[in-house]
Amino acid sequence: MTDLATLANIAEILGALTILGGAIFAVFQIREFRAQRRQAAAVELIRSFHDTELARAVNLMQRLPDGIPADELRSKGPEYEHAAVMISTTYETIAFLVFRDMASFSMVRELTGGLAIVMWRKLARWSDSVRQEQAQPSWAEWFQWLAEQLARESEQKEAHPAYERFANWRPRR
Repeated sequence: MTDLATLANIAEILGALTILGGAIFAVFQIREFRAQRRQAAAVELIRSFHDTELARAVNLMQRLPDGIPADELRSKGPEYEHAAVMISTTYETIAFLVFRDMASFSMVRELTGGLAIVMWRKLARWSDSVRQEQAQPSWAEWFQWLAEQLARESEQKEAHPAYERFANWRPRR
């Protein structure tokens, strides 16, 4: 009988160790999955900035003054409002990915932080007009949120461009 009780105890211990090992493995798998998901989001984010239509839209908007009114933007032609929508929806998506922790804020800040702030400065009044015209207060809400987060972050830190901050950086060998 003692042998049977000993075997039962050993089986119980092995069962507990198996469950513990499975739980530890699951935690590592979940971490790996999250890392892969963030890497995939980063690749897609980078890819989105190689879109020729977005580059054309940014090029058009860079020529405009900050806070351009909607009527003035529209008077320049439909391609300008199309560009404004393209930029707004792109940053809307990026901001939501940051908020949901699918793309890191630091990566977005390094990749497009300054540009997002500039584009919001240019398009804020236009966005407000679109919100009023369409009775849609959530229009470009995530774009605004991201630009405000990036601006606050750059105010808290001394803003130095990457070529200055990382001048002494060397690749790993």
